[in-house]
Amino acid sequence: VQLQASGGGSVQPGGSLRLSCAVLEFHVDDYTIAWFRQAPGKGRERVSCDTLVGGGSTYYADSVKGRFTLSRDNRRHTVELQMNDLKVEDTAVYYCAAVPRYYHCSEFSADRATWGRGTLVTVSS
Repeated sequence: VQLQASGGGSVQPGGSLRLSCAVLEFHVDDYTIAWFRQAPGKGRERVSCDTLVGGGSTYYADSVKGRFTLSRDNRRHTVELQMNDLKVEDTAVYYCAAVPRYYHCSEFSADRATWGRGTLVTVSS
């Protein structure tokens, strides 16, 4: 599988951006998908993860809960990350990653995942 992330850009605090991760060559429902981010000088953080295991669940980091929403678009074979009320601390390179669908988010291993190229999100006034 190949993943293609897009949608990054610059926005003021309080603004919104929508990131998209295209799943190429396979169906988006063949995978558990996660969004990660890495801010300058910081470690990688998992922002959100969506699994179809057990009927399906979506998980969010506490830092983005209530502001970010992950959704799947089966028609376009994409996984979207809607980011609202963006804060300066959301500035980071965002990556989407995928593991086979039989892995729950709790079993998501970065080493086992396929990664897309990052897309930069900059939040500043």
